Amino acid sequence: MTQYISFQRPDGTSSFGRLDGETVLDLGAPGGDAWLKDALAGDLSVLVVTGEFARAAVRLLPVVPNPGKILCVGLNYATHVAETGREQKEHPAIFTRWADSLIADGDAMVRPLESERFDYEGELAVIIGKGGRRIAPDDAWDHVAGYAPFNDGSIRDWQRHNIQFTPGKTWPGTGAFGPHMVPAGEVEDLAAQRVQTRVNGELVQDQPVSDMIWDIPTVIAYCSTFTELHPGDVIASGTPGGVGDKRKPPLYLKAGDTVEVSVGVIGTLSNPVIDEA
Repeated sequence: MTQYISFQRPDGTSSFGRLDGETVLDLGAPGGDAWLKDALAGDLSVLVVTGEFARAAVRLLPVVPNPGKILCVGLNYATHVAETGREQKEHPAIFTRWADSLIADGDAMVRPLESERFDYEGELAVIIGKGGRRIAPDDAWDHVAGYAPFNDGSIRDWQRHNIQFTPGKTWPGTGAFGPHMVPAGEVEDLAAQRVQTRVNGELVQDQPVSDMIWDIPTVIAYCSTFTELHPGDVIASGTPGGVGDKRKPPLYLKAGDTVEVSVGVIGTLSNPVIDEA
């Protein structure tokens, strides 16, 4: 299965490439983020290799280092709706996350000084390829470049300061995204892929994508109605039940923990947890 990554070359410059075992095939070109987003809108398989690096010689970046939009779907699995005590609504719950909150696979998730209620949320991330507005559900798959694991780390007490989610959802170093993107056309049965989260090896979330209340085409159609989607935009499609905040006793993340988010054949995202210095 093809795996595309964003990375830092040994000289510190950023690029985009394809993994070939322990070798990174550099597909980068001048233009930075603009070039990458244009590439996501086209056919990645035709990109020309411009160099090679050993995998150990590069530093991973979030799959899309600077997405224009990160749209997050709240309450998209019935188990999570039930554990929160909320009612299922007629339309998806959408909130946003800032790009500067993202970290890559292997980077440390940071529990901020202001909270001891740092929680995990394993999710499937959908990366937009071809942009658009008012995309019909039947056309939505044509707008997806690929998929990656995502951890929508949440500061629960700040999330509940009021009725909106944003203050708990976009702290620096809390959103993990990676390690790579798998092209949409290579995932034969997306609905059967299981979203699984492990904390220190213990399985704490486990549900198939098919259990989503609002499937991917519905979410793309809904989001593209109120905002135009662009190449490189990211939709975090929601977390299953089993979040730490609703366990008895609660399971909040602390320094020294390791969190892994797996999405079937798409891959596994792994991050240690540290306290903010």
